[in-house]
Amino acid sequence: MTMKQKHLDCVMPAAGLSSRMGDWKLMLPYHQHTILDESIENALHFCSRVIVVAGHRHEELVRHYCRHDNVLVVVNPHYQQGMFSSIQVGIEHVESEHFFICHGDMPCIPASIYQQVWALKGQCTVFPGTLNKPGHPVLLPKNMIDIIKNAPITSKMKPLIMAHTVKYLGLKCDEIYLDIDTPDAYQSLIKTQ
Repeated sequence: MTMKQKHLDCVMPAAGLSSRMGDWKLMLPYHQHTILDESIENALHFCSRVIVVAGHRHEELVRHYCRHDNVLVVVNPHYQQGMFSSIQVGIEHVESEHFFICHGDMPCIPASIYQQVWALKGQCTVFPGTLNKPGHPVLLPKNMIDIIKNAPITSKMKPLIMAHTVKYLGLKCDEIYLDIDTPDAYQSLIKTQ
């Protein structure tokens, strides 16, 4: 059984255009709600708050989650610059000593994986997978915030993280890699419901 943390944020980028899907993937139906709802719910089984970074169709996400006390929707005005810009916006709101990053289109990650990654926490970044396939959710210490904030908007997360100490849990499970980016991926997902 997972132990929910009292003060732990999860930054969840959800700003993209869903161009490979051909539809707005985050609001596609899944488990009696949506892909994004499921991703948030999974994170909240372990984390105390999810910081959703919206961009494309952000008004809808702000409206959809406005009554959720443990979901904060922040808007990235530069979302078309890419994922890194959304992470930069999201981390501005982190209040916990460590924080997770997990994407809004990864609805299959159970709380038990958050817990296993959390068990390795320290002053370094922790990935659930391996060096070659790191996976999500990724746990970062608060000291990474200034490093990310001060990097150019065109940066990529991986090189920034890899310039510092990293641990890998070495989990062998598909959930930590499964993002719903294409119609085929979505069809495979809904077959498992």
